[in-house]
Amino acid sequence: MSDQKRFVPFVSSETNMAEFTIRALIIGLVMSVVLGAANAYLGLKAGMTIAATYPAAVIGMAVLRLLKGSILEENFARTVGSIGESIAAGAIFTLPAFFIAGIWVPFYTTTNYFISVAIMVAGGVLGIMFVAMLRRVLVEDAELPFPESVAAAEIHKAGQRGGSSSKFLFTAMGIGAVIKALGMLKLYATSFKHILSIGQGKLLFISPDVKPAYMGVGYIIGPKLAALNFSGGLIAWGLLTPIIAYFKFQNVELPADFNWLDAMTQVWKDFVRPIAIGGMLVGAGYTLFRMRKSLGAGISRSVKDVKKAASGIQTSDRVEKDINIKTVALIILATSIGIFFIYNYFAQDIVAALVATIVLVVAGFFFSAVSGYLVGIIGSSNNPVSGLTISTLVIAAVLMVALGMKGTQGVAAVIGVAAVICVAAAVAGEMFQDLKAGHILGGTPWKMQTGNIIGAIVSSLIMFLPLLVLHEGDIKMGGTGFGGENIPAPQASLMAILSQGIVAGQMQWILIITGMLMGFGFILMNVKSPMLVSVGMYLPLGTTFAIFVGGLIKGLVEKISEKKQFNDAQKARVENTGILLAAGMIAGEALIGLLFAGFAFYDVKLFGFFDSPGFLISILVFVFIAWYFTKVPVANAGKPDEPAPPQVSM
Repeated sequence: MSDQKRFVPFVSSETNMAEFTIRALIIGLVMSVVLGAANAYLGLKAGMTIAATYPAAVIGMAVLRLLKGSILEENFARTVGSIGESIAAGAIFTLPAFFIAGIWVPFYTTTNYFISVAIMVAGGVLGIMFVAMLRRVLVEDAELPFPESVAAAEIHKAGQRGGSSSKFLFTAMGIGAVIKALGMLKLYATSFKHILSIGQGKLLFISPDVKPAYMGVGYIIGPKLAALNFSGGLIAWGLLTPIIAYFKFQNVELPADFNWLDAMTQVWKDFVRPIAIGGMLVGAGYTLFRMRKSLGAGISRSVKDVKKAASGIQTSDRVEKDINIKTVALIILATSIGIFFIYNYFAQDIVAALVATIVLVVAGFFFSAVSGYLVGIIGSSNNPVSGLTISTLVIAAVLMVALGMKGTQGVAAVIGVAAVICVAAAVAGEMFQDLKAGHILGGTPWKMQTGNIIGAIVSSLIMFLPLLVLHEGDIKMGGTGFGGENIPAPQASLMAILSQGIVAGQMQWILIITGMLMGFGFILMNVKSPMLVSVGMYLPLGTTFAIFVGGLIKGLVEKISEKKQFNDAQKARVENTGILLAAGMIAGEALIGLLFAGFAFYDVKLFGFFDSPGFLISILVFVFIAWYFTKVPVANAGKPDEPAPPQVSM
């Protein structure tokens, strides 16, 4: 403890500085809703989310600097602003599963809305309370590096010295929004598909989608991970789909107007996607297996952490004050009662609901501790929340079957039970990350925790809306909503199929097992991320292709940096600027995508430049995005003798 006592935050405990203010809270809440909606859009479309800590830090800093706000107000606004992303992650992994499993059809009813809010609020508040119990031990552990927390804290420090980070972010947001809007207004084709006949077989050629958000994702994850994701798309569309279609249709008399494009797409949906889900299942398990030492350490430490937190001496030191442990205990008790009623709503069995509440709240504590521990090592962006959720779902499914739950009611109970804990684990990981940044800057823990409770509740009240708008908007534009080609929602689809398979016996076992064997094959081949390859198989090829293009652009920027012989400081500036541009592109497209989905939702008719836009302008859009992602970061590398900025990890 002596090393921890010697730690001096950027703003000392004795300093009296504005922190929990109305303006900081409002800015944080707006960011929480906006960044949460953007991540919901991205997660449902591409199966990935980006950590909101860094964009929230840049936006909050930019706005509060105009208002002459303090660095602690910036820290508070960032903390509140980040929580929406974790609420969104929990929501998109589970809520669409109710629709995909055929339980919430239609997706929106007043009851479904309030149940969704209850799930998100209960999970969010529970996660924050677990964090309040564990903060001191995890956040102040010198052995946990918290890489993204350090980067976020350094961004705030750099803002005190002046900087132009916000300029890059907001400019990219505008560009992403304009490109997306022009595509929606049919100035250019957002994709191109063509059937190639080769002898008796068929191949479906698909171009990369013209989506700045997908290219931004590819830029952030880099060429290697983008290539892994795209390799799954090639396996799905270049190997499995044409082979299955060949044997399915070779001896069938087809009508003259047979639509091969629709047929190939249906083959992918009916046969290839279940195989991909089997691969995702093995990939998730393998991810947790590779982290077994960290997971084991997190679980073993969590038991000790409660004792330390509960017996801790109350301090007058501002930077050490959490929400009072007695208050935490009362809130956990009240939340647990609420969870019992949620579970009873799904299970319609008091005993089953009570057992599930006790077991899953205890599991939620351990998963929250593990989530925080992993964030401390690898950052929020790499936190395997989906793997933790699958583990929770399997526990819930086995528990529900043991308690006699069957059929649709049992499936609903499994998804409902897993949803609360998924949100709790996601919120806990993000909260630990923000509290570590606050620890470095000198923020007050109880104020940050209280702000996050407010942020979690507000985000939960609103988060159902972007999901509904995207789902219904896609249906009105000719799609099928959640689980369809336009909104694949891969994690939620996996949750739905696993629940049905374990509880209701509806799993396509031969295809799932085939996919699992494929996943084991990937592991034996030392594939870096079998999960990412399987997700690439599950997503439309246009999506993974666009992500791959973004990764190639990132690789090109790295090659240019090497050719220009940039030093480490210049490479860091290039990296940070590129990530800002990518995050801005993602946010800009997501917000316009939600806007146009809203227009479709309310039957607002918009004009189109062309009835059938060509792909030539689309190529020019690709060229422009590639130029922008390359030119701007390299041009802002700075001079060799300038000090290195904080390295940012998304």
